[in-house]
Amino acid sequence: MSVGRDDALTVEQLAAKAGLPTSTIRMYQTRGLLHPPRREGRTARYDSSHVERLGLVNRLQQRGFSLPAIAELIAARDLGARVGDVLGLTGKGGPDDWVPVGFRELRALVSVRDLRPQLFRRASRMGLIRWERGKPFVRRWAMDSGTAMTEMAMPPREILDAFERLRAQTDQIAADFVDVFERVVWPRLADQAGSDDQLDRVRALLVELTETAQGVVAGALRDSIRDSAETFARKHNLLPEDRPPAWAGHTVPVLAERLEGAAAHADEPADADIEAFLAAVDAAPDGDPEETP
Repeated sequence: MSVGRDDALTVEQLAAKAGLPTSTIRMYQTRGLLHPPRREGRTARYDSSHVERLGLVNRLQQRGFSLPAIAELIAARDLGARVGDVLGLTGKGGPDDWVPVGFRELRALVSVRDLRPQLFRRASRMGLIRWERGKPFVRRWAMDSGTAMTEMAMPPREILDAFERLRAQTDQIAADFVDVFERVVWPRLADQAGSDDQLDRVRALLVELTETAQGVVAGALRDSIRDSAETFARKHNLLPEDRPPAWAGHTVPVLAERLEGAAAHADEPADADIEAFLAAVDAAPDGDPEETP
């Protein structure tokens, strides 16, 4: 195999190619920012991977990341960590922890007749199981959810099918939130490139984004489940007919108030109501109209 020009660089050639002094190259190596070169006798030889690494360090510096933060990112990445792990998006001591699957837990999740190699392979491909030292580990939330669904007598294949459909939807939701982050938040971070704590700032913002997205998705999901429950009940004739019952006109005051409030919330607001509310907002000194009694 022939050696290309970028695969046999001296430290002087690498420094010239990167536009850096040789002392900076050696300092980067000492701090773990640049991986060691290969040795030909007493001569160090660098290659295109070192050129690419120096380009990465330069880009991160321009975006406001300090050298210790860059070293942290690179070291974690070299050990196989994902970006979410580096940025603290997985959490510790919570539902995202990986926990071992013992025989007792396995029997609670899957019946003996359903224990097949293809089931484990599929769960592994979907990221629900990872293997360490020949034993399966799962996220704590997956263990708890899987156990709950198994207790409902849902077959493992149905559970994996449901998760696969759900993951496709959550991937799209996550992409939407990250798109907002990239378009709205990231440009502001780039403008603050002079700061030396950019990694901490990005980490804090992404953790906040994750928690916000979880709250939004959980709230929207609760509303969707309530609507689906209504549809399910009507489909199976579990609800009375839509006409009001005879006792509706003689309800106790508290129940009548609740029923009237529920009915009022069910309809879309009239344009006049919206315009009146916005006018009140504009007129209020603090921008918050007083609540009507």
